[in-house]
Amino acid sequence: MASTVEGGDTALLPEFPRGPLDAYRARASFSWKELALFTEGEDMLRFKKTIFSALENDPLFARSPGADLSLEKYRELNFLRCKRIFEYDFLSVEDMFKSPLKVPALIQCLGMYDSSLAAKYLLHSLVFGSAVYSSGSERHLTYIQKIFRMEIFGCFALTELSHGSNTKAIRTTAHYDPATEEFIIHSPDFEAAKFWVGNMGKTATHAVVFAKLCVPGDQCHGLHPFIVQIRDPKTLLPMPGVMVGDIGKKLGQNGLDNGFAMFHKVRVPRQSLLNRMGDVTPEGTYVSPFKDVRQRFGVSLGSLSSGRVSIVSLAILNLKLAVAIALRFSATRRQFGPTEEEEIPVLEYPMQQWRLLPYLAAVYALDHFSKSLFLDLVELQRGLASGDRSARQAELGREIHALASASKPLASWTTQQGIQECREACGGHGYLAMNRLGVLRDDNDPNCTYEGDNNILLQQTSNYLLGLLAHQVQDGACFRSPLKSVDFLDAYPGILDQKFEVSSVADCLDSAVALAAYKWLVCYLLRETYQKLNQEKRSGSSDFEARNNCQVSHGRPLALAFVELTVVQRFHEHVHQPCVPPSLRAVLGRLSALYALWSLSRHTALLYRGGYFSGEQAGEVLESAVLALCSQLKDDAVALVDVIAPPDFVLDSPIGRADGELYKNLWGAVLQESKVLERASWWPEFSVNKPVIGSLKSKL
Repeated sequence: MASTVEGGDTALLPEFPRGPLDAYRARASFSWKELALFTEGEDMLRFKKTIFSALENDPLFARSPGADLSLEKYRELNFLRCKRIFEYDFLSVEDMFKSPLKVPALIQCLGMYDSSLAAKYLLHSLVFGSAVYSSGSERHLTYIQKIFRMEIFGCFALTELSHGSNTKAIRTTAHYDPATEEFIIHSPDFEAAKFWVGNMGKTATHAVVFAKLCVPGDQCHGLHPFIVQIRDPKTLLPMPGVMVGDIGKKLGQNGLDNGFAMFHKVRVPRQSLLNRMGDVTPEGTYVSPFKDVRQRFGVSLGSLSSGRVSIVSLAILNLKLAVAIALRFSATRRQFGPTEEEEIPVLEYPMQQWRLLPYLAAVYALDHFSKSLFLDLVELQRGLASGDRSARQAELGREIHALASASKPLASWTTQQGIQECREACGGHGYLAMNRLGVLRDDNDPNCTYEGDNNILLQQTSNYLLGLLAHQVQDGACFRSPLKSVDFLDAYPGILDQKFEVSSVADCLDSAVALAAYKWLVCYLLRETYQKLNQEKRSGSSDFEARNNCQVSHGRPLALAFVELTVVQRFHEHVHQPCVPPSLRAVLGRLSALYALWSLSRHTALLYRGGYFSGEQAGEVLESAVLALCSQLKDDAVALVDVIAPPDFVLDSPIGRADGELYKNLWGAVLQESKVLERASWWPEFSVNKPVIGSLKSKL
């Protein structure tokens, strides 16, 4: 394979500038360019390069070190940048259908620059647009064109001031008036105000509003989505009957205008109902192609899943940036050594490896899972668009809902913990705002609660698994799902008889070992949760009480173990496929094993409690295997970061620059931010080293 692929006048994968990171790059066991091409493909790399180059060369996206923008200015600038992204037309509607993975790739590129920009673009084009496309019909296709021309700007209005996760308690209503063939959208009181809606605060002109659909005779048919105009696109003034505004400054992502809206008997045409799952005739009769309410609910979960799948990608991009910054820092920061005269990079210390390298492995595993889950979602939405009303289609919706409901917590929590570890691993320099780790931490934080609180979402996944087991116990049904994520449960009794039999660290350095343990763990937790639930009910607890009493020690770990198993399984299969170049098999195998064993090690107590582990050796082997894999990956760490890190302009962290000139870059950034660079010539140290100042100015 060629080391570079020419694209126009410049190399697609140019060499990095020479510097202190050269030593680690030279020790890598593989070519970072080969891994980039294998992981992304040439077309995707060109796509990302086009985006990054456009941002770097456009004055609208110029970085302003030390500039503290007001909230209003930041949101105005973010909207203008979002508008410019549509003007660049990086991704047409046709390209989305032809190469769907370019959608999350574009979101990640924008998010690496600024997560507020990614969120704004995503909410308009993917969440709002996807809801219109997947929940609407042919009569709504004109909206899709307007979305991508930015003739309208959208938001997704589900949650209310007093209700978020409990969507069944949403109180906004849509009463149908057959005399005028209109729906009347109404907020009964302020607690029913739509709240926390991204893009609604300042810029959205239209909203997909979820409301209880009611027809004459007081017959209500549950939540349905409606397209409602909330502002005039030319003036941005509220439409009659709509009270809309911004909810104010947040802990992070302040370029995104989260807002509220109340509706006072706002009339919209009958055609405003997104009618894929149900419709109302002109006379006021409710009709649905889905006679089975459960099947209709399963299909409707697609619009909720799309937001959660997108958040997985948003979380991972934050972890990519944090890991890139922390590992480049660790490879150049020297502290202590075997002698007083010799200091070694902190990456050489096993403690630093143990703190950071599992998160590097997590980036690779979760990124692959995120892409594969996105493609599963695309399959679901294409089925919806083609009118597929099969039982498989409905079951696919339920399975994706279960996976999305658990993968959002896994990705956002892993990133939350990982960014904090990266911040601390960079010492005091990690606390400096210009190095960006604090911003990443704050911008990732809402991913833990957007589109549903993580702990509550996990109940969706455990309920899905418990329902499958109950069906099997009562009807003898096989465990089968469209994506095969639960098919292993068919061997449920036999798996529970298995024990951990690995006795040496060498035999443990394979993700297959963790896979076997995870399958046992999920079976064990499923059995224990099912038994606990039935025990609670036999003791007189209501179904509501019984399920609540099962969450902390049973349902929650069950859902997390299940999604971790799915991530490990998919990444294991990916790195062991025949098409993996021989030169990449070792490093990818180590990444897969490290993520799997590190994740499994968090469940050590459960593995002992259930009897899969016994004696001291099992736990010691697991711990030693994690440390051994960290040591094996240490020399590859910088090259692995080079594959996932964006250009320096986008990464925007002096201590994480690709040249590895840690102290020069940090010192120069500090001087520029403190406005003393021009006055530094009087200082003796600089007066004899003016080329350094010139170099710093040219870089900054």
